[in-house]
Amino acid sequence: MTKTIFIEGMTCNNCVHHVEAALKEIAGVKSVKADLAEKKAVIEMSQDVDDQDIKNAIDEAGYQVKEIQ
Repeated sequence: MTKTIFIEGMTCNNCVHHVEAALKEIAGVKSVKADLAEKKAVIEMSQDVDDQDIKNAIDEAGYQVKEIQ
């Protein structure tokens, strides 16, 4: 089970690491791969993760979620 999160505000590799670390803290997230060029992150989940939890984690890291698929 995966979700793709489109993120605004990532400008460098440090941003990618911050986003990945924030998403890995969410219960049920098994792996995260953020992509700076495509301004997105793909998460693999062991259980369903609420979109609001994802938005909160990204907001707290200092970035903005544009869309979750």
